[in-house]
Amino acid sequence: MQGFLGLSAAIIIQVYQTFFAGKPATFLLMLAVAPPLLTLLLMFFVRIDHTTQTQSSDQDKRYLNAFSFISVIVAAYLMFLIFLNNTVVLPHWGRALTLALLLLLIASPLFIAIKAHQHHLQTLQSPLKTPLIKEDPESVKPENPATDHVNVNANGEQQHKEITSADTGEDLNLVQAMRTLNFWLLFVAMLCGLGSGLATINNISQIGESLGYTARERSTMVSLWSIWNFLGRFGAGFVSDIFMHKKGWPRPLFMTITLATMAAGHVMIALGFQGNLYVALLLVGVCFGSQWSLMPTITSEIFGVKHMGTIYNTIAVANPLGSYILSVRVIGYIYDREESLEVGSSSCNGAHCFRLSFFILAAVSFAGAMVALAFMVKTRAQYARIIRRKMLAA
Repeated sequence: MQGFLGLSAAIIIQVYQTFFAGKPATFLLMLAVAPPLLTLLLMFFVRIDHTTQTQSSDQDKRYLNAFSFISVIVAAYLMFLIFLNNTVVLPHWGRALTLALLLLLIASPLFIAIKAHQHHLQTLQSPLKTPLIKEDPESVKPENPATDHVNVNANGEQQHKEITSADTGEDLNLVQAMRTLNFWLLFVAMLCGLGSGLATINNISQIGESLGYTARERSTMVSLWSIWNFLGRFGAGFVSDIFMHKKGWPRPLFMTITLATMAAGHVMIALGFQGNLYVALLLVGVCFGSQWSLMPTITSEIFGVKHMGTIYNTIAVANPLGSYILSVRVIGYIYDREESLEVGSSSCNGAHCFRLSFFILAAVSFAGAMVALAFMVKTRAQYARIIRRKMLAA
């Protein structure tokens, strides 16, 4: 449910404005209690399906498309609420009504899940339409890890080639993945992209304040960031699939493009012109969400799916690590220095407060784009085989 994850900030702001405005302590208590409580209540609906039924794949795809459609509806409704809240002042009952409709939309995937579960039970109870084909044990060639990756040249000499998951279909574990250059190229690219994106949203309130934006405008920017983040998460995988399968473009190319575009967004924030945050946050938000969509897919394609969760979460450590370095050690340090130069003020005002910081973030994002470009060159042979295999399967 990447879509709803990307929209979480905009949803939480609507909840805060309706029930917890002026009550920050109560709001923080709700944030601490509600997520784990909902997880505990809904965990009993999770089931592991060990069956392999290819005949139901089309039906499953329809259910997944329904989830995606609902997330788009929620995003469109949130955009409507943002426009409405900035145009008219709604009474309390009006806010409660709009929030109730929002919560109903968020809960609607539950009905799709129930329908999918009922269909699954009916499929298990019905007899199989095709007989099971038993595999002849004698026809199965035993694998020999010691010789599977050895070539013999014309002189009878053995030549070893680098073993990758794309070559053999193997799934690399975390230790094996960390021994490859591909892992560290992907990690550094995410350190630059995710770190600079999270550092931006962590400081958006102070940035808006220093540039003269009102509290209402800063709240709107956070909601808009959430929606742009959703669009990046939702659209990047879809768009990269189309160009990868139809045009043969490797997926890391889109990571390179998003990192370079994010650098342009950081430059816009550094320039500090009128209305710059709206345009800059659109670019940075979409690109930040895109990387969260591209990274796990690329991880599974390069390192395999068996240990994908462990490898993915290890690479995801780049997000808080990059945010700490760029947000605390770069933005925080430079902001404090600029603030100390202003006499008689408890805060820094003006574009100079964050100009140097975001030029540095732009340079970091551009460096990440170059690393992603190197990663694309390094994996181009693997992606050529992946694309060819997918085209043959289609």
